[in-house]
Amino acid sequence: MKRVVSAVRDSRDKSLFASFSSEEGLPYWRLALLALTACRLAVAARTPLSADETYYWVWSRVPAWGYLDHPPMVAAWIRAGCAVAGDTPLGVRLLAPVAALLGTLLLGRAAEDLAPGRRAGLVAACLLNATLAMGAGAVVMTPDTPLLFFWTAALAALARLLRTGNAAWWLAVGLAGGLALDSKYTAVLLGAALLVWLCAVPQARRWWRAWQLWAGLALAAACFAPVLGWNAAHGWASFAKQGGRAGDWQPARAAGFLAELAAGQVGLMTPAVAVLFAAGTWRAWRGARAGGAAPGLLACVVLVPAVVFLQHALGGRVQANWPAVTYPGAALAAACLGARVARFWRPAAASGLAISTIVYLQAAAAPLALPRALDFTLIRLAGWQDLAGAVYAAEIGAHADFVAADEYGLASELAFRLHGQVAGIERRWALFGLPPAALAGRTGILVRSVRAYGPPDPRPWSEMTELATVVRGRHEGGGEVAAEAYRLYCVVARADWPQAVPLPASLPRTTRNARRLEPP
Repeated sequence: MKRVVSAVRDSRDKSLFASFSSEEGLPYWRLALLALTACRLAVAARTPLSADETYYWVWSRVPAWGYLDHPPMVAAWIRAGCAVAGDTPLGVRLLAPVAALLGTLLLGRAAEDLAPGRRAGLVAACLLNATLAMGAGAVVMTPDTPLLFFWTAALAALARLLRTGNAAWWLAVGLAGGLALDSKYTAVLLGAALLVWLCAVPQARRWWRAWQLWAGLALAAACFAPVLGWNAAHGWASFAKQGGRAGDWQPARAAGFLAELAAGQVGLMTPAVAVLFAAGTWRAWRGARAGGAAPGLLACVVLVPAVVFLQHALGGRVQANWPAVTYPGAALAAACLGARVARFWRPAAASGLAISTIVYLQAAAAPLALPRALDFTLIRLAGWQDLAGAVYAAEIGAHADFVAADEYGLASELAFRLHGQVAGIERRWALFGLPPAALAGRTGILVRSVRAYGPPDPRPWSEMTELATVVRGRHEGGGEVAAEAYRLYCVVARADWPQAVPLPASLPRTTRNARRLEPP
C-alpha cells in the first residue's frame, strides 16, 4: 500500500501544471499567473516593434538554418506566431508571453524538486518574473526569449534528475540544451557549467557512467548539427561574427566596462531581487564546496557564465541582456534559502513587478516625460510609423519606385511598414535567400540615419538630391521628443551597379501591406 501511495505522489509531482505546494496551489496564484500573461499579451500587441524585432521578422520570411547574427530559433517562433496572429506586433511576439508562462511553471517545478516542502516553487517563480529582464523579455521577441525558455527547461530536467535519480532525464537535458543552442550561441555556457559540475562535484561524477548522459549529448549535437551545416556552407560567418569578440583586450577601459556590467545587472534584476540572487548564489557556492550535488549545480549554472562575462568585460562592453541566462539559476538558489528569504521575497518581488509595470506603461502609452538618455522605450520603439509615413510621402512626391536603406534595422522597419519595394544595401543580406532588387535606372528614396558618419556612398547613384530631414520620436505635451533623425535623399540608381558596393536585396513585405499608408 505504501508503494502505491508513493507512486501516486511521484506521478503528481511529475505534472508540469501541478501546484507548487498545497498552500501555493490556491486558484489565486494560478489566476495571477494567467492575468500576468494576459497583461503581457496586451502590452506585446500595443507596443511598436523595435528595429531588431522587424529584422528577426525578415528572418522568419526567409527560413534558413542560420543567419549572420544568431541561430534560427527566433525566426521559427516569429513565423509560428505570425501564422496565428498575422504580420502584426502581436504575431511577432505571440510566443514570448506564452514561453514566459510555461517557463515560470517549469522553474517552479524545478524549485520544488530541489527544495521540497519549502514553498520554493512560488518564491523562484515570483523572483524571476520580478526581474526587469523577464518583464521586458516576456513582451518582446529576441533570441534571448527562446534561449531563456530552453535554458529553464534544461534546469527543470536536471532538477528532476536529482530528485528521482532517473538517468533518462539526461535525454530531456540534451534536447533542451540543443534547442537552446539553436536559439543563441550563449547556450554553450550551459554545457560548460554542466561540465564543471560533473567534474568538480563528487556526487555528480557518477553520471559519467550513465549511457543516458552520452545519449543526451548526442541528442544536443543532432539538434545543433543543421546550424553547423549552415555555417560551414557560408564561410563560418556567424561563428566568426560572434566568436570574434572573445579576443578583445582593453585593460585601460576595463574598469568602465565592469562598472557598466554591474549597474546593468542590478537594473535588470531590480535592486531588491539582485540582493536575494546574490545571497542565494553565495549559499549555493558554500553548499557546493561541501559537496552537495544540488547546490553545486546551481552554483555552476550561475557562476560559470558570470565568470565568462566578467572576463569579457575586461576587453569589451557586455550587453546588459547577455548575463540574463544566469537569472533562472539564481532564482532557484534564492528560493532554496528557505526561511532566510521568507521575510524578503515578497517586497522584493513586489518592487520588481512595480518597476516592470512602469516600463510597460511607458512603452505602451509614455505617461512619463523622461529625457532621451533615460528612456530606452523612446530610443527603440517610438515613432517608426510616423517615419514610415514621411518616407511614403516622399516616395509619392518624387514618383519613386523603391525605398532603400543601408542599415539593416532601418531597412527592416521600413519593409514591415511600407507597401512598396524596400531594398537593403548591406553585405549581410547576401547571406539571405532574398531576391535581388532590380534598381538600375530607377528613381528611389534613400533613407539614412544622421548618426551615420559622412554622406551616403555616391557610387551606386547617378543622381542624388537631399530632400529633407525627418525626426523619429514621440509626441509629448504638445511637443516632440526626438529619438533619432534621418535624412531622405532622392536617388537614381546607376545602370551598372558598382562591384565594390553590396548588391541590393529586395526585402519581404507583410501580408497586410495592401493597406496603403497615409502621408502625414
